[in-house]
Amino acid sequence: MEITPAKLKEWLDEIDSSLLNIIDCREQDEWEICHIKEATLIPLSVFTESINKFKDSKSMTFVIYCHHGIRSLHATHQMRSKGFKNTYSLAGGIERWSYDIDPTIARY
Repeated sequence: MEITPAKLKEWLDEIDSSLLNIIDCREQDEWEICHIKEATLIPLSVFTESINKFKDSKSMTFVIYCHHGIRSLHATHQMRSKGFKNTYSLAGGIERWSYDIDPTIARY
């Protein structure tokens, strides 16, 4: 259910970007502090309603992240319960991404 930042980096480097969708489930104010440039913001507060726009993309791979990985686990469960089988939470969230992969990402 979770993937490491290293695995996400590998996917970003190797997978066709049209087959990989990265979702930031934090709120707008957190997004403004920092985010992964390939990500789309869908705050957890509107997540359930918003994932319907992906109903025709169930074969895509989705990676969801938040600050530390707790909210993204909830979002991952929501998507998987709706039939999105290739959905993963980024272990450690953007905090770990910043630490392990991209130290230019602000930490807060």
